[in-house]
Amino acid sequence: MSNINQNQIAQKPKFTVAITTPGYQKLINNTLGDPDRAKRFIATITSAVAVNPVLQDCTAGTILAAALLGESLNLSPSPQLGQFYLVPFKQKAKYNRDGELISPECTNAQFILGYKGYIQLAIRSGQYKKLNVIEIKEGELVHFDALNEEIKCNLIDNWEERESAPTVGYYAMFEYVNGFRKAIYWSYSKMQTHADTYSPAYNRGSHEKLLNGEIADKDKWKYSSFWYKNFDDMAKKTMLRQLISRWGVMSTEMQMAFEKDSALVEIGNNNDFITTPEESLQIAQPEAKEIVEQVDLDEI
Repeated sequence: MSNINQNQIAQKPKFTVAITTPGYQKLINNTLGDPDRAKRFIATITSAVAVNPVLQDCTAGTILAAALLGESLNLSPSPQLGQFYLVPFKQKAKYNRDGELISPECTNAQFILGYKGYIQLAIRSGQYKKLNVIEIKEGELVHFDALNEEIKCNLIDNWEERESAPTVGYYAMFEYVNGFRKAIYWSYSKMQTHADTYSPAYNRGSHEKLLNGEIADKDKWKYSSFWYKNFDDMAKKTMLRQLISRWGVMSTEMQMAFEKDSALVEIGNNNDFITTPEESLQIAQPEAKEIVEQVDLDEI
């Protein structure tokens, strides 16, 4: 690594410092327009970064770009609401054909849309009369008719009992205001196979070991991706992506969120937004398959 690159890394400001600079302040105010909205945005994002040590290591511009994207969609970054997340990713170092370093490895923040974000954007379109995605618990499913897309279930009445019951599948459906209806059902096993196939961060065998208590406490940090931490939420997002992207009406907001959900968004020299495909991204924390450092951005 050249001295220039080392100096560039050393001079890279932390987010709490960078967000107070005139350039970032101007960008935020110009993007959001309303000074009061800009103040709320700065307070919210600064707080979100402060409580996440890994996020604090991310390039400030990627945190701001991802957060502004969520704000432009009127979605909240609060993890409790689950509309979108700022997730740290490690970007590989880039070299030219002569093997000379172009840009060093760095950690960036990624805009990740949550399943509740999909629901919010769909509702705003005004096209959906009904929209639902739900886990189906053991003993509830009587039959799903894939041809006519009709499901028969006997849901567990006791909420606490239902929450603790094993999940056997996932059901998602929508109905337009004009009456058009679409529904899909995936078994839990099919969802595991899908995640194992498309997510480098997920391994079905490792997940089953984790659920069975076969992973030592000292090694659980390796399994911190969303697929391991909250499989059901990941599964519900996958169901909505499959359902809406194939058969649903997608507003301009929804299309933008869908596209940006699988790409790194950065702020360019002219304060424009630059999109980088997911292929060059790696997750900032070691994950399983058997400890690869990637995550499937398309399926979070």
